[in-house]
Amino acid sequence: MATFPSSPLLDMLGIQAPIIQAPMAGVSSPAMAAAVSNHGGLGSLGVGAMDASQAREVIRQFRALSNGPLNVNVFVHKPAHANPHKEAAWLEQLNAEFERTGAKPPTVLREIYTSFLADDDMLAMLVEEKPQVVSFHFGVPRADQIAALHQAGIILLASATTVQEAQLLQAAGVDALVAQGYEAGGHRGIFDPDGEDSRLGTFALTRLLVRALKLPVIAAGGIMDGAGIAAALKLGATAAQLGTAFVGTDESLADAGFRALLFSDAAHRTTMTRVISGRPARSLANAFTRWGADVPEDAVPDYPITYDAGKALNAAGKAAGQSGYGAHWAGQGAPLARAMSAGVLMDVLKGELERALG
Repeated sequence: MATFPSSPLLDMLGIQAPIIQAPMAGVSSPAMAAAVSNHGGLGSLGVGAMDASQAREVIRQFRALSNGPLNVNVFVHKPAHANPHKEAAWLEQLNAEFERTGAKPPTVLREIYTSFLADDDMLAMLVEEKPQVVSFHFGVPRADQIAALHQAGIILLASATTVQEAQLLQAAGVDALVAQGYEAGGHRGIFDPDGEDSRLGTFALTRLLVRALKLPVIAAGGIMDGAGIAAALKLGATAAQLGTAFVGTDESLADAGFRALLFSDAAHRTTMTRVISGRPARSLANAFTRWGADVPEDAVPDYPITYDAGKALNAAGKAAGQSGYGAHWAGQGAPLARAMSAGVLMDVLKGELERALG
C-alpha cells in the first residue's frame, strides 16, 4: 500500500493521500465521493445548485457508503441583479439555437441558485450534519457563517485565483486555500466576474500563495495524474484537487454526451466561456461554446440567471438528440482523462504519485 508523508492539514482532514476530488456540482455523486474517501483521499459533493434538504439527502447518501471524511462545497457568489431588458434580449439572441432543437426559449429567466451568503437554511443544515469539511467558491462567507461552522468543528477550505483573494480568505479565518489556476475546468472562482482576471496558472499561483500566506495550499487546475500531484507538492502545496480526472469515472453523473465529448478530440480544445451560466467557466468545445465565441461579455445576464436559459437549451437539445449545449466543464488536462471506477482511479493515482516522489 502506498504511503505518503503526513502533514497537519492531511491529519486534520483525516486523509492518508494528498488527493482531493473536486466538488463538481452536477457531476460528483455520493458514490464518487465515498469511493475517494474509502481509498484514502477526500471525497467532495458540490451542493451549490441544491437547497438545504437536497444537500442533506446527498450527505446522508454518502454516509451510507463511507465512514470517511466528506467535503461539502457551497457557492458564495454575490446575488444576481435582475435586468428584464437584458434578459429579454438574451433570450432573443438564443432563439435561433432553440429553433435548432425544435423548441422555444423560456419567456422569463429566474435566479435558479441561492448564494450561501443568503441561505441560512443551508448554514443550519451544515451545522447540524457536521461534514468534516465545508468549502467555498466565488467569494468570502459572512463572519457569522464562518464562526458557526468552526464552532461545529468543521474545517473550512476556500478557493482563490489571486494572492489578494487568498489574503481576504485568510483574514476571514478559513483553514486552507485552494489555489485555482486558469487551467481548471468549471467555474472560475474569481470573486468579481466583471473584474480583471490575471489568469494565473496553477503552479505559479500555488507558489505565490505558499510564499505569501501562512495557510496550507491545495493546488487545483490541470492536474490529472500522479506526476501532476507530485509536481504540485514539490512547489509547496499540501495536496492537489482533481476534478476533470473524475468526470469519466463510473460513479460520475456526467451523461453519455458529456463522456463522449470528453473522450474525443474536443478534449484538446477547452475554452473559457460565459454564455452557458453567466460566469466565466472552462468547458470542452461544443455547439454552445462555438455559438458564444463572438458574444460580447456585457450582453450576458448575471449568474445564475443566464444559467436558467442555458439549462433550458441543454434540456431542449437532449430531447432532440443533440448533446452540444451542455455545461461540459473540463480543465486543460482533459486529454489525460481515464475511464474507470473512482476507487481504481484513486489506486492508480496513488501508485503514480508514489513513483513520482521516488
